[in-house]
Amino acid sequence: METHLPQGVQQVLEAVEALPEEEQWMVVEIIANRLRRLRRQQLVEEVEEARSAYRRGEVRRGSVDDLLRELDE
Repeated sequence: METHLPQGVQQVLEAVEALPEEEQWMVVEIIANRLRRLRRQQLVEEVEEARSAYRRGEVRRGSVDDLLRELDE
């Protein structure tokens, strides 16, 4: 079931579908690798931000019970 796709996405899909099957699989692998690399970079940035927040004293430590108690306040 295909929903209405943005025109750019539809054009890319049509271009990929015009390729031989082996090259279509190459495109799939390349995109998957790039997305994994992007996600890995995003995680690195999130960890760096969390560490910076911790160093600035903007993060507190505690148990789940501490968190729930604070949320109830």
